[in-house]
Amino acid sequence: MSSRMVTTLLAAVMAVVFVCLTGPTLLLGGATAGCDPHGRPLSPTSRHGWPAVGPWDREQVGHAATIISVGSAKNVPRRGWVIAVATAMQESTLRNLASGDRDSVGLFQQRPSQGWGTPSQLRDPAYAAGKFYDKLLTIPNWQTMPLTEAAQRVQISAYPDAYAKWEPDANLIVDTIAGLPTPSAATVPDHCDISSGAWTQPVRAVIGSGFRTTDRPGHDGVDLIAPRGTTIRAASTGTVTRARCNAIDARDGSDWGCHRDGHPILTKGCGWYVDIAHPGGIMTRYCHLDKPPLVKVGDYVAVGQPIGVVGTTGHSSGPHLHFEVHANSTRGSRAAQDPVRFMIEVGAPL
Repeated sequence: MSSRMVTTLLAAVMAVVFVCLTGPTLLLGGATAGCDPHGRPLSPTSRHGWPAVGPWDREQVGHAATIISVGSAKNVPRRGWVIAVATAMQESTLRNLASGDRDSVGLFQQRPSQGWGTPSQLRDPAYAAGKFYDKLLTIPNWQTMPLTEAAQRVQISAYPDAYAKWEPDANLIVDTIAGLPTPSAATVPDHCDISSGAWTQPVRAVIGSGFRTTDRPGHDGVDLIAPRGTTIRAASTGTVTRARCNAIDARDGSDWGCHRDGHPILTKGCGWYVDIAHPGGIMTRYCHLDKPPLVKVGDYVAVGQPIGVVGTTGHSSGPHLHFEVHANSTRGSRAAQDPVRFMIEVGAPL
């Protein structure tokens, strides 16, 4: 199974979506059944996270999903995911712990004093998983080692044999999230969509300015640097709630317009931009489009559908896509989420 295929599988079962298509609407959580990565109905799920898998609750499975998602993004084979999940089961029972033995923290109980990172970094599940994989991949022949030996070579634990007992449960979670067999077309109910994953990258691009950095604390998204004219795609299925020009002359408050490029000092606003509302109260925003959007308010868009092209209208210093993710169906700054972290969690890393 390719990494790209697995990323698609992961995206389709991430907690924040767990969806299936039903005509023009998306059903989510509560008493509604979602669809598995191949379109088959799932049992009812909670709006608040992953369903339990065996003895592991929603929070624990969510952390395992993050570990697997990071492994997929790094092109780590499935065996590595199992090793990583089993290791976190032993070290923290898949809980993001604030403390542990001596200065150990996080899912893997990594120690800042041993060079793994700062305490705040190690409390970030995606960062901690990435550091685990980075070390695992330096170990010769790790894929053919017993799980407990590979885990021990990474962690250097005082209890080196303890990891082995978690291998069955780790396999169970990995199989549940990313290893489901592909059904035949005849077995897929009409209301479920098997055409794509639930989330995708809006553009394939290098990340420029990040989310709320030290020098730009009010930057509520990330800048994805791409050439003018690059196609921008809907990151997930949803309904367009805004599609308009927002470009103001900073000198006098007059309309700058989106018929021309913006300016990093003289212009305020997103330029041509689109907002899309998704199930679960998630909203995504796409700013600085070069031309009027390809969609209008009220349009139902599918994941990956073109909605516009990269430009530099509004408050902008050059062609790029400014991409935002908001929670609670709120457009305001207080609801903005880090898009990099969010997209890792839904299996479509930027």
